[in-house]
Amino acid sequence: MEIVFLGTGSPLPDPNRAGPAMLVKAGPHHLLFDAGRGVVMRMAAAGTGPALVSGLFLTHLHSDHTTDVNDVITTRWVMSPAQNPLQVFGPVTTAGYIDATLAMLSEDISYRLAHHEDLNWAPPVLVSEVTDGVVFEADGVRVIAAPTDHAPVHPTVGYRIEHEGRSLVLAGDTVPCEGLDRLCAGADMYVQTVLRRSLVEQIPMQRFLDTMDYHSSTHQTGQTAARASVGKVVLTHMVPAPFPGTEHEWIAEVAEAYDGPVVIAEDLLVLDV
Repeated sequence: MEIVFLGTGSPLPDPNRAGPAMLVKAGPHHLLFDAGRGVVMRMAAAGTGPALVSGLFLTHLHSDHTTDVNDVITTRWVMSPAQNPLQVFGPVTTAGYIDATLAMLSEDISYRLAHHEDLNWAPPVLVSEVTDGVVFEADGVRVIAAPTDHAPVHPTVGYRIEHEGRSLVLAGDTVPCEGLDRLCAGADMYVQTVLRRSLVEQIPMQRFLDTMDYHSSTHQTGQTAARASVGKVVLTHMVPAPFPGTEHEWIAEVAEAYDGPVVIAEDLLVLDV
């Protein structure tokens, strides 16, 4: 099993970090988790594309994680030679979000149907709203969801992917909670959206300070990892993005509670789980 970090950014625009998105390659399946800004371009850079994914898994519906869902839908539709339904998994309310996205695309859909004789179907999208338990299982690959805590964003979910005895947890945006602990228990790799409080506290803007109450800090990430005895921690969606040369400071804060390896993710980083 392999993970490709397609986008490791946050809502703050960064020329080096696309929006949150990760691609997991497990067995014959390419599983896409979240679809932040630039995801399709990053998929092209990684040698793949929306037409090849077995499923799109959304952790929650914050705009930075869903900005390019429309691009995933459209690109898969126009690049598939035959009907190729996109299976979308996400928390309750995802179906309404996808309906609204397709409604937003309705003009574009009508233009393409009118222009291309060999394209005579609208984009087929199948939605499964998930809460807790196994949500995908095929060819020895299993994806498990559990509720997380990103209040007032609700509901939100994290995912655990299992294949050939290996396990990977993609937490999404959350503070420590029971669902996250269950997902992480004994996992080989734990990927966490993370915030560094000492830096955020220096920015005198309430809207930015508010982010501290619903993202895991570096210290909390280390505590979750230690509690669950995970094999490796990977930090992504870092708020704010680490200034070059300071990555060791982030790792040191996680290491105050966790004594395993810690990796700072960058766009297009590929890791074996």
